[in-house]
Amino acid sequence: MRLSARNMLKGKVKAVTHGVVESEVVLELSPGVEIVSTITKGSAEHLGLKVGDTAWAVIKASNVILATE
Repeated sequence: MRLSARNMLKGKVKAVTHGVVESEVVLELSPGVEIVSTITKGSAEHLGLKVGDTAWAVIKASNVILATE
């Protein structure tokens, strides 16, 4: 797999919660460090995502917004 996105974070699927249209996938990058992605249910099914699988969070964004109190 070759992608133009430079931010690819490898982890283990910790949880997959399917809704009617979307699925929430929790990816554990390292102990205590998680990233959550919401993808279509069809995409989650196509990828066959299940707990314990290795997966990559691929981040391609032109903006990252930060805020403080």
